[in-house]
Amino acid sequence: MSFTVRRLDTAAPGFAAEFARLLAADLATDPAIERTVEDVLLDVRERGDAALLQYTHRFDALDAARVADLEIPPQHMQAAFEALPPAQRQALQAAADRIRAFHERQMQLLRASDWIEVDAHGNRLGQRLLPLARVGLYVPGGKAAYPSTVLMNAIPARVAGVAELVMVVPTPQGQRNPLVLAAAYLGGVTQAYAIGGAQAIAALAYGTETIAPVDKIVGPGNAYVASAKRRVFGTVGIDMIAGPTEILVIADDSADPEWIALDLFSQAEHDELAQALLLSPQPALLDAVAQAMVRLLPQQPRRAIIEASLARRGALVRTRDLAEAAALANRVAPEHMEIVTRDPQALLPQIRAAGAIFLGHYASEALGDYCAGPNHVLPTVRTARFASPLGVYDFVVRSNLIEISAAGAQALAPVAAELARGEGLPAHADSALARIRSR
Repeated sequence: MSFTVRRLDTAAPGFAAEFARLLAADLATDPAIERTVEDVLLDVRERGDAALLQYTHRFDALDAARVADLEIPPQHMQAAFEALPPAQRQALQAAADRIRAFHERQMQLLRASDWIEVDAHGNRLGQRLLPLARVGLYVPGGKAAYPSTVLMNAIPARVAGVAELVMVVPTPQGQRNPLVLAAAYLGGVTQAYAIGGAQAIAALAYGTETIAPVDKIVGPGNAYVASAKRRVFGTVGIDMIAGPTEILVIADDSADPEWIALDLFSQAEHDELAQALLLSPQPALLDAVAQAMVRLLPQQPRRAIIEASLARRGALVRTRDLAEAAALANRVAPEHMEIVTRDPQALLPQIRAAGAIFLGHYASEALGDYCAGPNHVLPTVRTARFASPLGVYDFVVRSNLIEISAAGAQALAPVAAELARGEGLPAHADSALARIRSR
């Protein structure tokens, strides 16, 4: 077999430049897609239901007389769940239970953000936490089925207190995926429509005669959906614009080479732009993983995608030590990071940027994708340096609370007035001082 995976060494000349090229992701947008999305958004914004029906016929070969006919009733979602084979139903329920338990713990901690304190002048200052009223969830449709993504988006929204959770999912030629509908039932989706693409994003953002606008849109999609989400941001909130999926493994000679090879495959199989990296100071482990990859790859049904992904953006990297591996990992700021060492907790304090960190030999990234509990919607393309995984905090807003006493106004108004005059805003100064002058 001719397959080989790229090998790099941090001590080799030119490593820095080669590693930088490896990390570069081509995220350039397609002008044709951008023009199409712009036209669709404007059309749905202006013509509402009529445009939505037209695009649903055009892109999904699905005819409907009214948008209301595209609604998927809650009882259909429940029926889809109850009709699943028992093993599948139990697995979906077990995953939902674990995801809900994790996000309920998040919510317990988040409630501490709702507070008010009284200062020395009797002023009451604090903040109030409220859930978003209405959220839209986009779910890819067609042949693909991502029930885990439905759970990961829907459950934290409902745990946060979102009252209305509206799912949109394309159903080409009317084919509805029972797993997606079953997950929507378990996740607490309150309303669902068989629509997709940029037109569905437009309907959620701007509203139509039938579909009321939402406060925020979450969920993954293709290039058209991603472009539409970028364009409607500001009118509504969005979760993030996801790039190609990523995994970075830091390992020592205690790691199982076959397990590591399969973990790298698990992300590479998503698409040709996915990235899979292994960093280790142990050349014998790197050799063993390379051999395992050659041996195991022919058994993979998605072999062609894995091979293309690894050839384009994959690498096995020899580092001087684990500390250098951690430093390189922070530069990558990967979506998924595995620390597969004798003492992963010892290395954890050196990790500064990663979407999710999997610790130890048994924490495969695949468990995080489906049923460990923490959210699998994670920042990609180095955005873990400043962004966080999806969670209940993405479905709430905070308001500052400011209640000023008479004594507080007496103390604070001169300060505010002095600063306002310094900024050339005299009405601000007058507004602050009026309270104490009138008394």
